[in-house]
Order: sequence, then C-alpha cells, then structure tokens
Amino acid sequence: MKKQFVLLFSILLCVSSCATAKIQGNTENAPYMTREFTASSIKEVEATTSGGSITLTGDAASKAIVEVYISRDNWSKEKIKQVFDENYTIDINVAGGKLYATAKQKTSFFNWNNQGLNISFKISVPKQVNSDLQTSGGSIQISNLSGSQNFKTSGGSLTIDNVSGNIDGKTSGGGITVTNSKDNITLKTSGGSVTAKDCNGNINLKTSGGSLNMSNLTGIINAATSGGSITANNISGTLTTGTSGGSVNLYDISGNFEAKTSGGNMDVRIKSVNDYLRLSNSGSLNLVLPAGKNYNLSVKANRMEVSGLQDFRGSKDENSIEGTVGRGGPEINVKSSQRVRLSFE
Repeated sequence: MKKQFVLLFSILLCVSSCATAKIQGNTENAPYMTREFTASSIKEVEATTSGGSITLTGDAASKAIVEVYISRDNWSKEKIKQVFDENYTIDINVAGGKLYATAKQKTSFFNWNNQGLNISFKISVPKQVNSDLQTSGGSIQISNLSGSQNFKTSGGSLTIDNVSGNIDGKTSGGGITVTNSKDNITLKTSGGSVTAKDCNGNINLKTSGGSLNMSNLTGIINAATSGGSITANNISGTLTTGTSGGSVNLYDISGNFEAKTSGGNMDVRIKSVNDYLRLSNSGSLNLVLPAGKNYNLSVKANRMEVSGLQDFRGSKDENSIEGTVGRGGPEINVKSSQRVRLSFE
C-alpha cells in the first residue's frame, strides 16, 4: 500500500510543470488532492466527472485552485485509495488558457455498485471565464461568474448564484435554484422543482415533473411545468407560463402576461398591464385587476362573479363579459370551464 501511494504521488507531481499538486488524504473536510495554477492564465474551464459534484466559483485572486474530493459511504480511506488506484484516473492541467479537470474510470467493466466512487471537483477561478461542466451523478453549483456557462448533470441538482452572461443548464433528475443572476438564462429539469429569485433578462425555465417558484424577476420570462404548480410574485416584463397538472398563483404582476393550466385553479393579482393579459384554465379562476384603469374585456366562464366594475360599456351576463372599461386599453382575455371571480380593486 505504501509503494502504491508513493507511485501515485509521483505521477501527479509530473502532470504539469506550471502547477503544484498536493494529496492530503481523504477525510470528511479535507480534499484528497489540491492543484494550483496562475489565475490570469485561465479563460475557460472544462470539468467532467462520473459520480460526484462540481462546484465552480469565480473568486480566485493570484491563483486558480482545483480541489478533488473522493468519497464512498462507509468505506475506509485505505479502501477508497485502493479502488481509486485500480479503477480511476484524474487529469488536471491548463492548456491554451483552458483549465481541464477530468475524473474517469479506466474501464467500464467493473461493478459500479461495488466499486463506484464519488469524485468531486471544487474549482476557484477568475470571475470572467467560460465553462463546460458535466457529471452523471452529482450536483453542479456555479457562482460569481460572468461569461458563457454550459453545465449538465444526469442525476443531481443545479444551483446558480450571481452569474451573468449566457447560462445554459440541464438536469435529468434534480431541482434547480437560480438567484441574483442576469442576461440569458436557460434551465431545464426532467424531474425536480425550479426556483428563480432576483434575476433579470431573457429567462427560460422548464420542468417536466416539479413546481415552479418565481419571485422578483424582470425581463422576458418563459416558464413551464408538465406536472406541478406555479407560484410567482413580483414579476415585471413579459411572463408566459403554464402547467398541465397544477395550480397557478401569481401576485404583483406587471407588464404582459399569459398563463394556462389544464388541471388546477388560478389566483392572479395584477399590478399593471401593458398590452395584454391572457388566462386559460379548467378550474376556478380568481382575477384581481387595478381599479380605475382602461381595459378591453373578453371573459368567458361557466359562471361569473364580478365586483368593482365601473364605467363599463358592452354586454354582460352570468357566463361572459365583452366590452370596454373606460376608454378601452390592454386586452384582458380570460377563459375558464368553471367559475371566474373578477374583481377591480
């Protein structure tokens, strides 16, 4: 065992002449290995691992740092090292301004359940970098970055904080949280919820099986879920959202707005409308519009309840309202197969 450790240490020291490497053993808090590079030389990051997480942070000073964490529940350090030596390779280097960090199996023919390790990267780089990150079994976290960020995981969560530029992230089985970020944001998950807070720009959010939670967003926002509820608060700009199987709750909405649900109720409270508001659902619908404003109304439902309506010209019965409020203005189109309660407050 001692000879194997010395051999591994020697190989890692020879990977790159421009960096230092240090193996510190595998404890709960200490990295298994640390590599350091000159921060100014890093313009891009490419990181890949099969079973662990990736954390990328833009806060490097004079040095860029890569920490490697290797773990397996209920395994000793000695057994982890033995399995690592026999079945894995790690390559960390810088070439052409790109930092590479790769952990992979030497062969794909050993039993993953018995031999699989979680090999994670924690990377600190300058704020202005582009990245390409991929893991098949862990979470991805990125923060304090500006540039083009592309990242993908098959089984973990995505966490994005204080990132600007082009943000494109996907997960097949985890939740997504994005905060304090801006510009072009595209995030997708096949099986988790999505939370977006304090962001602005072109924002595209999609989940196939979870809920959507949005607050303090500004810009052009497209958000959809196939099987969960939608909650949004303090949204400004253009919001298009929908769900096939949940409720929709939207408060303090300003701008243009469109929402659909095939399987739930709606509770919508509007602060202001620029050009249009379009709502469609198969459940009950509660809509509150600002009083004293001008609208063009087209509301159809199985049953109508209206309060606070003034200065109206048009037709109105228990199933529909068609006409103008005041001088006419933004288009308000509402359709529901159940009850609609429309209030002007």
